[in-house]
Amino acid sequence: MKEGIHPEYFEVEARCACGATWKTRSTKEEFRLEICSSCHPFFTGKQKLIDTEGRVERFTKKYGKQTVAGLKERQEKLKKSAAPPPAPEPEAAPGEADSAN
Repeated sequence: MKEGIHPEYFEVEARCACGATWKTRSTKEEFRLEICSSCHPFFTGKQKLIDTEGRVERFTKKYGKQTVAGLKERQEKLKKSAAPPPAPEPEAAPGEADSAN
């Protein structure tokens, strides 16, 4: 690496507004965040979908809450209900019926 062209690299303690802290490295001496993975709604599971036009409700009404397990159950039911009927017994050929008597 060339000398004198790279910025200084500091070991800093990152601080979030929620109070979470951790050590990292940065070119800045102080590292403050407004939101982190500890308090962000996406990572905490508290995220809510904001829907002003009712698209999410319309989708869930039309398709319902779908899960992989539910889809597999439905596929199994379809397989069982769509099973082919038993094949009819083959009729004996005219020459075979005479030889049996």
